[in-house]
Amino acid sequence: MSKLVVFTLLGGDLNQGFPVVTAQLWHQNQIVKITGSLPAAPELNKLQKRWQQLYEAVHQRLGSNQRIRVRQNDITNVSINDFYEVCQQLQANINAWLKFHSFQNIERQLRTQLNQDDEIRIIIETNIVVLHRLPWHLWNFFDDYPQAELGLSNHEYGYPRVSRKSATGKVKILAVLGNRVGIDIDKDSSLLAALTDAQTTFLVEPSRKELDEQLWNYDWDILFFAGHSVSSANGEIGKIYINQIESLTIFQLKNALKTAIKRGLSVAIFNSCDGIGLARNLADLNIPQMVVMRMGVPDLIAQEFLKNFLTAFAGTKPFYLALREARERLQGLENEFPCASWLPVIYQNPTTIPTTWQELRENVRGNQSATRILTQGKISSPISNTSPPKSKILSPVSEISSPRSRTSFPRSRTSFPRSKSSFPISKLLILLLSIVFGTLSTIGLRYLRIFQNIELQAFDHMLLQRPKEDFDQRIVVVEVTEKDIQSRQDTTLGLKSISDSTLAKLLSKVQEHQPRVIGLDIYRDFVEPPGSKQDNSDRIHLSTEFAQGNLVVVCKGRDSQYDAQGVRAPEEVPVERQGFSDAIQDPDGIVRRLILRMAQDGSSACQTPNSLSLQLATGYLYYENIIPNFDSADYVKFGSKVFKGLRFGRSGAYQLGVDLGGIQILVNYPNADYERVSLEDVLSNRISLDLFKDKVVLIGVTANTINDTWSTPYSSAEQTYQETPGVLIQAQMVSQILSAVLDDRPIFWVLPFWGDIIWISGWYVLGTIIVWRFRSLSGKAFAIVGTVVVLYGVCTIALLTQGLWAPFIPSAFGVGLGGVVVLFIQHRREFSTTPQYVAGNDAGSSA
Repeated sequence: MSKLVVFTLLGGDLNQGFPVVTAQLWHQNQIVKITGSLPAAPELNKLQKRWQQLYEAVHQRLGSNQRIRVRQNDITNVSINDFYEVCQQLQANINAWLKFHSFQNIERQLRTQLNQDDEIRIIIETNIVVLHRLPWHLWNFFDDYPQAELGLSNHEYGYPRVSRKSATGKVKILAVLGNRVGIDIDKDSSLLAALTDAQTTFLVEPSRKELDEQLWNYDWDILFFAGHSVSSANGEIGKIYINQIESLTIFQLKNALKTAIKRGLSVAIFNSCDGIGLARNLADLNIPQMVVMRMGVPDLIAQEFLKNFLTAFAGTKPFYLALREARERLQGLENEFPCASWLPVIYQNPTTIPTTWQELRENVRGNQSATRILTQGKISSPISNTSPPKSKILSPVSEISSPRSRTSFPRSRTSFPRSKSSFPISKLLILLLSIVFGTLSTIGLRYLRIFQNIELQAFDHMLLQRPKEDFDQRIVVVEVTEKDIQSRQDTTLGLKSISDSTLAKLLSKVQEHQPRVIGLDIYRDFVEPPGSKQDNSDRIHLSTEFAQGNLVVVCKGRDSQYDAQGVRAPEEVPVERQGFSDAIQDPDGIVRRLILRMAQDGSSACQTPNSLSLQLATGYLYYENIIPNFDSADYVKFGSKVFKGLRFGRSGAYQLGVDLGGIQILVNYPNADYERVSLEDVLSNRISLDLFKDKVVLIGVTANTINDTWSTPYSSAEQTYQETPGVLIQAQMVSQILSAVLDDRPIFWVLPFWGDIIWISGWYVLGTIIVWRFRSLSGKAFAIVGTVVVLYGVCTIALLTQGLWAPFIPSAFGVGLGGVVVLFIQHRREFSTTPQYVAGNDAGSSA
């Protein structure tokens, strides 16, 4: 029977030390409790963080496929020797710290109670994240006790209440195979499927609802996850990516997981990266035990660990010993994957005894097939219904006629003033009715797109007021110029702007400079003509470049009106590294909107839901440890930055009948160019060595013979009307996302429908009040013009500083309409106050 030792570290941290450390030894219902302390060890805190940075840098340099992209750090020139030196320092400091005399008293007493052949479970109980990340297995104690293994625990825990279940001789496993972009998790599923005495249910890239229902409705013994995962920088929150557009925290699955644990869920295995946050969160639900990885895990390490752990655990080895064996066997791969044996760790609820494979077999129920696939293939997008709903056209606002004022004339020839109360009440009523009428009329006209063209032109004019800006140094454009095409016509065959050979050389050259991500904005949906000299070796070379994980290629979605099929990406590139290039032109031919995401038609040659610019920005931000949130059909979120899509029927000038399907945002064009080099410059090595390093590199055609130019708000500002190549618009879209997330550049947004009403009516009232104070016609005209100029300034400042596209044209229309109403009211007043004489006798009359 195994022995349990629980170390509890209370009342301190590595910078202050731990004044109270308790060790409790449990064996055969007997307990021995020993008390000691540990000193401050701030250098251990620094070494652990240094080791974490170097680990990420080393694996980034080695290029191992991670189950989550490593965080970008400031270390650029790390060597393996530097890393191994920090590993040795970390091990030495851990053992030196645990040799403190007060803690040595604990260790000595424990050793008197333990034998070298004992099966020992060591649990470190603490709430401090950095202690959970420490490689405790390097403690010399574990060398002396070959059947001892480490587990971690939070301070707070409770005994899980589990309902009784019937036995069927099968271990029930729910295997969630999540987002697999850039990684290989097929081996994980094949290892689970090969278990002969297990009933494994696979959820392949499930939706949140599918996963939730499985946890609620069925009994499970083991929950397994493979795919991308991440813990926050402080390790407090963990998140798994269940498919390509959805991610979940443990809190978002809290109720379902609590139910699953009550129904017998005993083990959770996260064969994914940086599971510390996941384990800490799930431990709060009192699950008996978990297995997670401390840091980013390469595919091969994750697969080897799972194979060895399942072999040992299903082969009757105790849970802790099975993990120790699987962990230690990873050491043989550390030439290629440094510190692989440091990664797996157990999280344990100290109130429970680790289960065995045999116990799981005896306590499962159900009589279904051993393996079944619930969901496979392509995921269903939450934005699949992105076409705008049909709306009823609002009827024109009815005209409200002002009540005719009634004036009584005196019987005498002398004119008397009217009652002091009658005219002000009538005037106020007219004014209020005019405000309601003017606002509703303006909103109605705007909804019917009466102002659309002039509103868009005003938007362009405001955008052009932006001062000259520096170009975004995170982006470099490699342009295929007219000169490049003409000089290489002899090597280019068919419809291609450049040949396979040239493109392969270009991509290879760019990759040598270590960019973060490369975007190929050149359609490549055809091969060289049969029988050409380039249709074999050059294509193979190009296929090799297409296999690089940081390359994103362009495709085009199906359009029922202009393109019945779309344009497919090269077959060598998976859909996860594709991005659509579909652009939206307004009725005047100008591109003002960017599509971030949209569902593709099932028959389209392009199946990716993400735009090329979004894919490139996401790839760049991965290295900043900023993970996108694609959970909503209305917005895309990077950290605290939200790119909210325009709403149908109530988004600025885009009102009735404008297609706002998918997630569309306004393009925040900068008054700047981009770093640009030609194809020939790259192939001839006429560029600096660090030009592409850690940047987004966009490759596209700018030659005027290729019909890929578009109008932007800056086109008409040029002396001669000049359209912009598509690759530069893509660069702008990428820059817009990066600048918003990293530099706090404003994200354009519009007021909600009720906000438009308040804004327009507010300026109507303000304009009316200002005009009212002027008596002459010229003064009133000056007031109207002045108010509109101020309005324009306010709208321009709001757009350029806060990103708010306020309704300028409708508000200006309201100011003018209010001025006309004031003229009408004052004209009526002057008419009614003019002395009126009645001819004849004293018999009065009334008009």
